[in-house]
Amino acid sequence: MSPTEGEDAEEELLGRVLDTLLREDAYRLRSGARTVRRPDGDRLRIVLREGGSVLLPVEPEGFQCEIRARRPVTLEHEQPWPPAGGVVLRGLKAVLGRLREVVADEDRELYDAFVDECHQALDAIRLHHRIRPGVVRQLTARYGETGEWAGMGGAVAYDTLAAFRDHPVYPTSRGRSVFGEDALRAHAPEFAPGFALRWLALPRAAVGGDPGRLPAWWPRPGELGLPGRLDADHLAFPVHPLTAGRPLDAALDAAGLRGRARLAERPWLEVRPTLSMRTVAVTDDPLTHLKLPLTTATLGLRNRRTVKPGTLVDGEVAQRLVEAVIAREPRFADTVLPADETTHLHAGHELLATLIRRYPPGLENTQVVPLAGLLARTPDGGLVADALAERHYGGNLLALFDAYLTLLFDFHTTLFAYGIALESHQQNTSLVFDDTGAPAAAPRLRLLIKDHDGPRVHAVRLAAMIGGADAADLCGFDDRRILTGGDGPVADVFTTITVHLCAAALAFELAALGRAPLDVLLRQVRDRLTEAVDRLGAARPGAAAALLRARVLEADRLPVKAMVTAGTLFTKARSGAADVNKHYVTGPNYLLRGRGR
Repeated sequence: MSPTEGEDAEEELLGRVLDTLLREDAYRLRSGARTVRRPDGDRLRIVLREGGSVLLPVEPEGFQCEIRARRPVTLEHEQPWPPAGGVVLRGLKAVLGRLREVVADEDRELYDAFVDECHQALDAIRLHHRIRPGVVRQLTARYGETGEWAGMGGAVAYDTLAAFRDHPVYPTSRGRSVFGEDALRAHAPEFAPGFALRWLALPRAAVGGDPGRLPAWWPRPGELGLPGRLDADHLAFPVHPLTAGRPLDAALDAAGLRGRARLAERPWLEVRPTLSMRTVAVTDDPLTHLKLPLTTATLGLRNRRTVKPGTLVDGEVAQRLVEAVIAREPRFADTVLPADETTHLHAGHELLATLIRRYPPGLENTQVVPLAGLLARTPDGGLVADALAERHYGGNLLALFDAYLTLLFDFHTTLFAYGIALESHQQNTSLVFDDTGAPAAAPRLRLLIKDHDGPRVHAVRLAAMIGGADAADLCGFDDRRILTGGDGPVADVFTTITVHLCAAALAFELAALGRAPLDVLLRQVRDRLTEAVDRLGAARPGAAAALLRARVLEADRLPVKAMVTAGTLFTKARSGAADVNKHYVTGPNYLLRGRGR
């Protein structure tokens, strides 16, 4: 049983929170502290603003930070407070309450909001522990044994298993503000529910997008119980049930559509939530997902789950850009599958938008597993990765990991050569396993990528690779932060997403689970990345391979996402973050350890 699933949930969550604050050096907890050497281990002496100090026991870590909070997590008071000395604090309330004395007065309101996030996450973890056995029994009854979960329907089941896991670096990822337990039970992926959507009828003139691309089953207003006369000049527009009500009314007011929009009384179209919750899978059309805005925030107060119309445009542009690269690199035509995100609707407000995501045909007899669920626990207590290795790699988990790393790095280093880095993290990347039909045959492994908005693109490098006119046609992004004037921001996304989250996070966790020594796994990561960079350098001698060697393979330190700092703890003015998802500190380069250093 995972520590986060049992009685030690609070202990483990507090450890992850303190690890994050140290990694991001929030309030200079790490850089402003002095290391105290003791026979039983090191401590950080943290000076409190009101006077006195506390000691935080720490130990070596290595994944994006040199140290982490030592387990079991404690905070020890020093003289002169309290006068008696020797008081040891434990638990979220006590430890985070005392560390509040490190925070500047102007930042304390946001610190308190983060502490609330921590308690919401703890409530969610404890709820997950209670309901997980029943949910996994339900999944087994619906889909069969784990190794048999096929197609995009099975992918939603793997999403459910992934929902019981923590984010690789954001400590309070399981908490969802705004929604209570009843709302979560009816709509959140960890409960594996099915529910029907609400629908608006909006004047066609008020809706942006191309209705001609909508699925054949898309309803007309009259089919939703609304007056049939609306079919002539209105369009049916899906609304997540959790957005209906006051949030929807406010959005319609802001968009000038109150009185012109009609909300259907009866829900229609059964869906199931995916890992992102705001994206739902259509039950009777599993190759179609709908991304619908929600009023909540995850991974930080400023990471709102609404859908800005501009991101729909950016996702479509980025998809076409990736497809253009694949067309020029034919070896990826059979191994990388971009989801189709060219169909979307919006009505001038971030709560009045929807993305109609289509997955490629031919996935019915494959296993589609989100990377976020690869190390999730199966109903029988093993790992999803173990079951996949048993079925496709003769039980050799390291062979599966090696094949995945080879494809991952080959694709993303090639994109880097074109000046592109994708935000294709663990939730946005899935592995597709094809049965070959012959036990001795090598399995075919493919990548399925989605949610294409939010990349970084070096337009000059792209133009040099595919031609200036073509590059200009592929750079029509709404968010101009996507286009960069140099390789640095592209390398930062490549490192923090592809290397940290999609590769190293798995290596460190597999080592912690005892599947292989950490040095062996890190050497695997480094070797496969080195091979990809060398292949890139041989095919295209020039700056791209040299940049990846210098900025990733040989760098002393690597960029590290400061998600809590930018997402919750500070305003943008205080943090300096232009983009809360791309704000960085630095950490040690664990790849040097994989080389033997």
